[in-house]
This record gives sequence, C-alpha cells and structure tokens, in this order.
Amino acid sequence: MTAELRITASMATYVADHRDLKYLFFGGKGGVGKTAMAGATALWLAGQGRRTLLASTNPVHSLSGLLGQNVSGGHTAVGGVPDLWAYEIDTRETIERSKREIREKIQWFLKFADISTKADDFVESATMNPAFEESAMFENMVEMMLKNEYDVYVFDTAPTANARRLLGMSKVYSLWVDKMLKSRQEARTLREMLSFTKKKEADPLLEYLLGFRARMGQARQLLTDASKTAFFFVTLPEALPIAVITRFIGWFQEFGIPVGGIIVNMVLDRRALGGDVPEFVLNRLRMQDDHMKTIAEKFDGSVRAIVPLFDEEVRGAAMLGQAAEALFG
Repeated sequence: MTAELRITASMATYVADHRDLKYLFFGGKGGVGKTAMAGATALWLAGQGRRTLLASTNPVHSLSGLLGQNVSGGHTAVGGVPDLWAYEIDTRETIERSKREIREKIQWFLKFADISTKADDFVESATMNPAFEESAMFENMVEMMLKNEYDVYVFDTAPTANARRLLGMSKVYSLWVDKMLKSRQEARTLREMLSFTKKKEADPLLEYLLGFRARMGQARQLLTDASKTAFFFVTLPEALPIAVITRFIGWFQEFGIPVGGIIVNMVLDRRALGGDVPEFVLNRLRMQDDHMKTIAEKFDGSVRAIVPLFDEEVRGAAMLGQAAEALFG
C-alpha cells in the first residue's frame, strides 16, 4: 500500500531547500517515464518564473513528441509556456563538428611529427569507437552548462547505464588529458632541445588540451556540487526498474554526483478505480503494493513523489501540467 511509503521531503520541498539548484538530471530504466517527469519538472520551474531549458541527451529523442512540437533544430520556445525552452541535441551535427575539430588537431600533429599521411584515416579510426557519440553528446551538454544562458537546466538523460557513462566522462576525460599533456610536453621539450633555433613554435594541440582540461574541470565541479546539481531516478513499482536504480544509485554517489531522490511513476490509484474492479487490475494492484513496500524499505526518505498512472498519455502542456501538479503538489 502506498500509505506505507512516507514522503519525508517532497520534490517541492527539495527544490525549496536547494535554492541554488540549477542542473536537474532525470534517469532510470527505459520506459519508466523519464521524459515526462523531466518535462513536468521543467514546466513547473518555468511556472516559478525561472528561465528554463529542457534538454535531451538521449540519442533516442522523445521531447518533440512529448511537447507536440519540433525542438530538434535548436533552443526552441515551448508554445504556451512562458520562460520554457526545449532542445533535442542533434547527435549527427555534434559528431560532425567533433570530427572537424579532431581532423584539424590531427593534421597539425602530423605536420609537427613530419608524418606524411592523411588525417582522415586517423579521424575515421577515432570516431568509429562506439563511445564517440556519447563523448560528443557530453561535450555538447557541458558547453550548454558553461554558457550559463538559463536560470535552470533540466536534462532528460539516456537510460541509466548510458547516463552513468555520459556523466562519468568528466573524470575519464580528466585522466586522459593529464596523460596526453604529459606526453605532449615531453615531446615538445625534446623537439625544442633538438632544434637549432630557440624560437618557440605555437602548439595548437597543447593549447587545445589545456583548454579542454579546464572545461572538464569546470564540468566536474558543477556535476558534483550538491547545491547546484541533482540526479533524480524515475522508477515504476516493478521489480526490474527498482533493481536498475538500486544498482546505480550507489555508483552515482561514489562518483560524487548528488542524488536528489526517487520518483515513483505510473502508480495505480485504488480510489479512482471504483467498486467493480476486474481481476487483472486487482492483480496489478497487489503487485504494485508489494513493490511499493520494497521501495519503502530500500529508499526510505529518498522518495520525492508518487505520480499516478493517468487515464491519458502525458503529452502536451495540459497533461504535463497535471503531471507537474502530481509531482510538486
């Protein structure tokens, strides 16, 4: 029974207690309603008069469908909702831009090393890595965060395993860049020692790495700042989504990304069912009751909202408003 699950600090209370909260991430297993909960939160925050950007870092975008308008071309004002913009990050555009940047750096490096080959061969090898798309997406997300154009950013992330890798890249990048910088500086020192001229050459690659490390440092600082950042896990009262977030909550905490709490979505409301309830629905109710007990045991004090299963699909501003009311009411 949902009554056994006490909400000690609601979403509204959490946001009120974290006045500087600026970056809100929503994740969980696929199909639990992350996009709808992120959209409802963005709608509510915009309703508080805060300039809000709702952005999707999920390669399988669904924001346009949720809002009923195309938001894939860039930051787009959401119709009928003041102070709210939305954006589905275009991974193809991001990847092509990253390829161009890598090609420039590799061309300069090949010239520096007196290697006569085409940069395109190296670019294709580098960008064939399955993690390249996530890397490009992460850099795009960081760029948005550092531009600081909005009062608050709400991110609809990929399913949790992908979100884990995405947000974990700030640490991976930092380690990689430190090694690259050390090798680069050693090579530069050796080249200068062997050179007949004492004139120092410009080193675009070294400058790029230093700038990149600075950006990653800023990103890591933002992502681990509990006053500014919170990751919310969305689950259903079902075994598999609960198991997924149980596994990943600890990892996010170990990594230093603040966990804001848990939202239990699509909960059947016994009161709304009336008296004559089919056996199938009763079985679903009993199943959900059992899982709600598990949630109460595992996540006591971390649940921020219990959102009902609506009789309509959460789509468009009107239904997002209902979801926001359930989430923050």
